[in-house]
Amino acid sequence: MDREQLIHDWMVQTLKGRLSRDYREIRDNISGKREDFKGLYPDLILANHGIVLGVVEVETEGTINEEAARRWKALVDTGVKVILMVPKRAVKDVTALLWEKGIGGKVSIGTYEISITLP
Repeated sequence: MDREQLIHDWMVQTLKGRLSRDYREIRDNISGKREDFKGLYPDLILANHGIVLGVVEVETEGTINEEAARRWKALVDTGVKVILMVPKRAVKDVTALLWEKGIGGKVSIGTYEISITLP
């Protein structure tokens, strides 16, 4: 498993745990699972009482590109809340892509930063 995939999967699992306080049903698409939502496969599908309320996509620096932006647009078009989790230093690029695709006001952006401090 490469470094970016490891970071991605770790972030998905971490978010799944944190969001479990707000959503009773959380399905993920990591480790070979294929949970679809309207023919799409977001990293996390957030639901309560069988109703999907939102989806989460976790991106790494290497996955922020035009292809990802097309996936984000397709998710927005489903009508549910879309949350992107991106590296903190990539917010500017992600925001530009969102506005370029016409979905800048329809997506929530969360950030993460990995910091390693040695004594």
